[in-house]
Amino acid sequence: MQFVFDERKTAQASAYLLSLQGGEMPYMKLIKLLYLADRQSLVESGYPITGDRLVSMDFGPVLSRVLTFIQYGTSAAWRQYIAGPVNYDVQLASPADTDQLSPYEIEVLDSVNERFGNLDQWQLVKYVHTLPEWEDPEGSMLPIDVRVILREAGKSDDEIRKVSSQVEAIHSFRSMYAASE
Repeated sequence: MQFVFDERKTAQASAYLLSLQGGEMPYMKLIKLLYLADRQSLVESGYPITGDRLVSMDFGPVLSRVLTFIQYGTSAAWRQYIAGPVNYDVQLASPADTDQLSPYEIEVLDSVNERFGNLDQWQLVKYVHTLPEWEDPEGSMLPIDVRVILREAGKSDDEIRKVSSQVEAIHSFRSMYAASE
């Protein structure tokens, strides 16, 4: 399944999590909290918040574009809200807007922060290593099959097919819309 990545929404979700954590945190912690929010949204609604590509890396599951934004600062939307990293920490660059986030998505971010926000980055790494979709990439990067997440969450094959069909429809619609602009 290929989701449609939303750069601005991703930046706002990240900034929102940063604001819940006092405006600064280790970037690994941010990546893990955002991954857990995407995962929860996927299981509950059939669609993640960010639409980013999920991959297994040595320190657990990662949102691949978010990692690139943090490491290389390649996104203007990201830089609008988030500064750093400095000594592996990212900070809020400006107050977190939420106009791209639905009330449900804000609820998911709040829920993930409430459940996992008190853990440090290494406790989060230990936790995400227990998730069934994570595979040790042995120094590399492996794609995560979202069907594994859905199946392990108790979704039937029929439910997974429906999610896949909806994702394909959204992707097709957005592709047609983008082509018409």
